Amino acid sequence: MQEMSLDYHFKVEHEVGSATHAFFGFNGTAGVWRVAAINEAGGWKDRTTVEDMDLAVRATLRGWKFLYLGDLQAKSEPPSTLRAFRFQQHRWSCGPANLFRKMLMEIVRNKKVRFWKKVYVIYSFFFVRKIIAHMVTFIFYCVVLPLTILVPEVHVPIWGAVYIPSIITILNSVGTPRSLHLFYWILFENVMSLHRTKATLIGLFEAGRVNEWVVTEKLGDSVNNNNNKNKPGDAATKNKTNVTKANKKSRSKFFERLNLLELGFAGFLFICGCYDYVHGKNNYFVYLFLQTITFLIVGFGYVGIIV
Repeated sequence: MQEMSLDYHFKVEHEVGSATHAFFGFNGTAGVWRVAAINEAGGWKDRTTVEDMDLAVRATLRGWKFLYLGDLQAKSEPPSTLRAFRFQQHRWSCGPANLFRKMLMEIVRNKKVRFWKKVYVIYSFFFVRKIIAHMVTFIFYCVVLPLTILVPEVHVPIWGAVYIPSIITILNSVGTPRSLHLFYWILFENVMSLHRTKATLIGLFEAGRVNEWVVTEKLGDSVNNNNNKNKPGDAATKNKTNVTKANKKSRSKFFERLNLLELGFAGFLFICGCYDYVHGKNNYFVYLFLQTITFLIVGFGYVGIIV
């Protein structure tokens, strides 16, 4: 499912931005910089958790342009576990929001780029795609739409409840047509929008976790760590330690996977779905029950590889 998001990010956003000479965020994987551009932009800075995007914006404000080569391929590896994916999404959502806060006036005052390019960077790249998109997805489809079932006077037109999400799903699948059948992906994205919204607000208001940096765990990392642990050593000591800690780990592993926030929203959506099923106001219960199941799956940590 993450493949669909990344393919849309590269095949649509990056290729379109490159073809139209518009700004698109530099990606740290398989990216090549000219040293002159780095020096002119002021070098790397660690003021946010998206230092590559920070440098790209500053280079753009000094007149540099980026080129995306879609025919070149580089191997990469997505997060292996849900926990790693959550940390990654927190960084990718919190960092751009915090960068927007710190660079807004710098972009406005810049005199080296055209007015409409500044409007594009501020409005389209940052405000719409990095801030509003997460909040609208979560607030509308996970809060407002379920609550309309409990308020008889509120009516959401079918184009807002069905047509628009269907179009968004299809458009996001353009980059990966072979995965178009994974319509369930949009429900998982609704769950993740909860954490992206929270991370965005943390970045905007520079709250406690704004500069949190957790290295994304990959399956390859786990395999390498296990190989290092299995190197020859004091086997008796290792076995004794494993026996004494086995029961504690088995008891705590399940609770470590629990995500109470998702489980709480699953309960909320289930109540709304049952109410709609009994009273039959909008017949949204099909969507609500599917979304409830998705929140439960994530809430119990049964997504990705359990390491």
